[in-house]
Amino acid sequence: MERVYLNQRSGERRIHVEIDEPEIAELLAELGESTTPALRQLAEILDAAHRRFGHGAPERTTTETVPAGLRSWDVPWPEYTPTDVTPAELLPEALAQHVPGWAEGAPTPADVTDWDVRQAAALVPFERDARGWPLHPAGRTGRTGRNLGRWGENAAADPIVVAGNGTDRRVLLITRDDIQVEAIPGGMVDPGETAPAALVRELREETGVDLAGHQPVILGRNLVDDWRASDHAWVASTSAIYLLPATVTAIAADDALDANWWPFGSLDQLEREITAAGRTLYAAHRPLLQRALDHLNR
Repeated sequence: MERVYLNQRSGERRIHVEIDEPEIAELLAELGESTTPALRQLAEILDAAHRRFGHGAPERTTTETVPAGLRSWDVPWPEYTPTDVTPAELLPEALAQHVPGWAEGAPTPADVTDWDVRQAAALVPFERDARGWPLHPAGRTGRTGRNLGRWGENAAADPIVVAGNGTDRRVLLITRDDIQVEAIPGGMVDPGETAPAALVRELREETGVDLAGHQPVILGRNLVDDWRASDHAWVASTSAIYLLPATVTAIAADDALDANWWPFGSLDQLEREITAAGRTLYAAHRPLLQRALDHLNR
């Protein structure tokens, strides 16, 4: 039976709701329009969770729907009709009522006033179209709208923590609470925060491991094939590797449901171990993990 997972927070307490897909439809039908706005909002949140995560992973339109020869913005494609991936809470009418704490309030890129600053600070350079809208550096994605906090580049930090050597080498991964896959700890860089500070903060928040006194090796600053990305909003990450002599205690918290050390002799070995445990490796993090392995095996 497929399940939908919804995570809300109340103060410092995490609330984890598990609900069957049929129950969502029944709840919406029973509530109708006669209930209180608060309950109706909860039902709509559950419905959104079903639509976005109802099959254990987000539904996505990938660049596979865009022919390779048409991905470049330099190639004209008048018939291009990308799918709008903007969730309900980021639509203009919703933003006029409430701006989520994780998002900016600009309904469209035309409402952003600091594009020169954003372009100068970008981890990966990008251009803007004739309207002034930012364009994904890798070309057309098959998606439009915004399903991320900011228009244009959303800077992230991904700390890859590796312990031990040889056959004893392990990598620290978390189970993400949004799509229930095994992934590198990490997240978005907060406004005014540096990437090195975000690396330490995200690792501490999600695993309880504090490596503030350790110096990581920066592996790269690259685009991430994030399922939320669109033509006008995407993720670019600073990935860094921390090397420890042995594993340390890791306890899942914040956006993580679980935290574990996995064998890390190769990417194939890591994926086999994760699959054998009945779990799935986050596809977008495979290139980052391979980059870490390449660094270790030099």
